[in-house]
Amino acid sequence: MTLPMTTSEQPIRCAHIQWREREIALEYQWVGAEKSDYPVVVFLHEGLGSIALWKDFPQQFCAQHGLKGLVFSRYGYGNSTPRPADERFPVDFMHQQAREVLPLFFKEVGVTSPWLFGHSDGGSIALLYAAFSPEQVSGIVVVAPHIFVEQMTVEAIAEARQAYLEQGLRGRIARYHTDVDSAFWGWNDVWLDPAFRSWDIEALLPAIRCPVLAVQGDQDEYGTMAQIQGIQQQVPHTVLSTLTGCGHSPHREQAEALSFIAANFITKTA
Repeated sequence: MTLPMTTSEQPIRCAHIQWREREIALEYQWVGAEKSDYPVVVFLHEGLGSIALWKDFPQQFCAQHGLKGLVFSRYGYGNSTPRPADERFPVDFMHQQAREVLPLFFKEVGVTSPWLFGHSDGGSIALLYAAFSPEQVSGIVVVAPHIFVEQMTVEAIAEARQAYLEQGLRGRIARYHTDVDSAFWGWNDVWLDPAFRSWDIEALLPAIRCPVLAVQGDQDEYGTMAQIQGIQQQVPHTVLSTLTGCGHSPHREQAEALSFIAANFITKTA
């Protein structure tokens, strides 16, 4: 039997964009079906993520459901341009990614009106992009997103700091980033900055017009169900889905269930 042609063996490339008076390189890779009847699905990774840390979820998800996907590593992550050691991410770094970097990146790689599939911080960026550019997105799937800061999130991130310094976390994630300190401290420092406690994007969400699926595990160690419930309060057409017995990373913990829920939403809504 001849299998449908996919882009699973497409090489990882670099997109060079001019952002804030400097050039940055963002690694990216096409995955899944070579051609699809649906808009491209762009995967936005978590706070410590990268192309490599998604592992095979984007490829399997897209190939199984006839979707064409795009995976990339944000500035400071994976093999994208590292963050200088003396540069801290600002409190509004996710706003910057959604309002400034994503439009530049999409223009460079030729993506228009994509679906966004965001996990954790990537989910927050997807929400912000859909709010800032409501006519430029087909829909969003957000998994374990943050819309405000909870005490349990701060505590979990503080625990991650200790694990990075003392319990081998640095070595475990180093394989996924050219500069692991760039990735870790960029994320950890801003989330533990006292000024970040007031970060809240709820007031921006009513601008979202596209379809929204919000998914969360009921045992998420980084946030409560109030996060996705808050999205629905601000965007009433949001569809909520709870994964029982699942933590913060459904694409690793319950990949099959997440794949079914998300693909059904995308293909039925598109």
